[in-house]
Amino acid sequence: MTEERIVSPETNEQEESLEKSLRPQYLSQYIGQDKVKQELSIYIEAAKNREESLDHVLLYGPPGLGKTTMAMVIANEMQVNIRTTSGPAIERPGDLVAILNELEPGDVLFIDEIHRLPRVAEEMLYSAMEDFYVDIMVGQGPTAHPVHFPLPPFTLIGATTRAGMLSAPLRDRFGIISHMEYYEEHDLKEIVLRSSDIFATEIVEEGAIEIARRSRGTPRIANRLLKRVRDFAQVQSDGVIDRNVADQALVMLQVDQAGLDYVDQKLLRTMIELYGGGPVGLSTLSVNIGEETETVEDMYEPYLIQKGFIKRTQRGRVATALAYEHFDYPFVEKND
Repeated sequence: MTEERIVSPETNEQEESLEKSLRPQYLSQYIGQDKVKQELSIYIEAAKNREESLDHVLLYGPPGLGKTTMAMVIANEMQVNIRTTSGPAIERPGDLVAILNELEPGDVLFIDEIHRLPRVAEEMLYSAMEDFYVDIMVGQGPTAHPVHFPLPPFTLIGATTRAGMLSAPLRDRFGIISHMEYYEEHDLKEIVLRSSDIFATEIVEEGAIEIARRSRGTPRIANRLLKRVRDFAQVQSDGVIDRNVADQALVMLQVDQAGLDYVDQKLLRTMIELYGGGPVGLSTLSVNIGEETETVEDMYEPYLIQKGFIKRTQRGRVATALAYEHFDYPFVEKND
């Protein structure tokens, strides 16, 4: 069994409960994602002025960046209820109809991992999104007949980490498409300071900066690291998180100065030490580090690529000069 990563953007039930207490309720409280917030604030105000439902919204980007939180903020700003589900939870068309049937006019339906919707449920969404109705089959055999089922105007908010897996017909039905990007260090610092206040934990700015620096541009990871550093400060120090305490705790957690944990380091060292920096195929790399191919592609690679440690080529993954420098390995430029 793979050891749980402290910097994994995935959550368990306890952390989901924690996240709910940390989530902002309105755009004015939401830290970061300034471009997305600015655009949404205009669309929301316009929809409210027209007394209409907000157009359907697609939020995409790496995990842990606040897509679910943004959906809840949108519902609060529109002053409507929100119903949440996920693509894998909708196994049959009847599951989707049951959810749609509970919506009131103007409500938000949030579907996480929308790229994993079954095709038959996705096709049912087309008419629901465009014309606010679904046609369902009632009865079986010769007595089966379609029933036209009208729906109230609603807003569908879809979230996905893999926008490229959405079919063109579904993607084209979203009027608002927003890309959630990795957070800047100063925004993560503010998130850490805000969370510390909620936790009633004393932290100095340098300590918050150190946690932010190693949080992989991801608020979820920043809050997770803060919890662990808080534990370290209470047991090993005087309870105050400063830069030195944060550094000691994060070293213990095997999270280095660049926010790379032991899995990231193992991945990069494998590329450099076993394959001369690459190119190396994704499946080969996955076998070497003991992870599923999809896990490597969805959870590890985006940050490593964004920070310039690896790059994708037609022949496979390649470790960059920055990766060699990070581990103090000599780098020799290769000729393709």
